[in-house]
Amino acid sequence: MFSKKHSKPQNRIDSLIGAGTAIDGNLSFSGGLRVDGEINGNVIAAPGKPSTLVLSEQGRINGEINTTHLVVNGVVEGPVRAVEYLELQSKAKVIGDIYYKTLEIQLGAIVEGRLIHLADAVSDKVVAFKLNSAE
Repeated sequence: MFSKKHSKPQNRIDSLIGAGTAIDGNLSFSGGLRVDGEINGNVIAAPGKPSTLVLSEQGRINGEINTTHLVVNGVVEGPVRAVEYLELQSKAKVIGDIYYKTLEIQLGAIVEGRLIHLADAVSDKVVAFKLNSAE
């Protein structure tokens, strides 16, 4: 009767980057991805499809992240965009700006950057456009 879109990540993992594995280069994915290794490059989910990225405690990403749902318990160096839901678990460390719609931060998580709510970011762009178009 009442339908609500799920804002928490799905449990299904389609791909795994195992511990001890290092990837140098950008990575595109759809569905669920778990990273226990290291990625030196951007991790971008397929646009328009639900996606979940789980970064475990031993995982590390050096680059931009753009996904629907994101759970971090490792280290991220770069900007993060979680269109629907972002969870920073107790061992998470993010060095970079975070763009989010829904955010959950557990005790112990570290953020070295700005937290920017996606609705606020959109309204800033609209205001800037209106100011520029009036000139």
